[in-house]
Amino acid sequence: MSYLNSRSLVAVIALAFTSPLLAGDDPRHERHELMEGVGDAAKPIGEMLKGERDFDAGVVMMSFETFDKAAAQFGDLFPPGSETGEDTEAAPAIWEDRAGFDTALATWSDAVDAAIAAKPQTLEETKPVAGPIFDACKGCHDDYRIEDE
Repeated sequence: MSYLNSRSLVAVIALAFTSPLLAGDDPRHERHELMEGVGDAAKPIGEMLKGERDFDAGVVMMSFETFDKAAAQFGDLFPPGSETGEDTEAAPAIWEDRAGFDTALATWSDAVDAAIAAKPQTLEETKPVAGPIFDACKGCHDDYRIEDE
């Protein structure tokens, strides 16, 4: 009897340690975490554009790099079957209009690539390259995201 109890305990411990790893493989969780990172990277640029923070070209470029890494992965995180659950904010339009969604992601990625290539060193150089990035974000959110209430 004690063998079964200790074996059960081992199974519970193993499940406790592997469950978070398995949750990390869920595309809904992965895309949520990726966009949290994008949001965190966007904040300092927004603050700079509003004059709430001193300009820092290094921070701007790190944010652009974060956007670039996210853009490279994000489109692959919407497989069939991940439309619901996990409090996803993904709108059904992603699966109903996949070509439009892919175009929106490409628009964002292209804007990020252009911003990185521009290597802005001043706030005035950042404004024209950050604008299209944020416009693409807004457009995608308007069409392909269910706003959190």
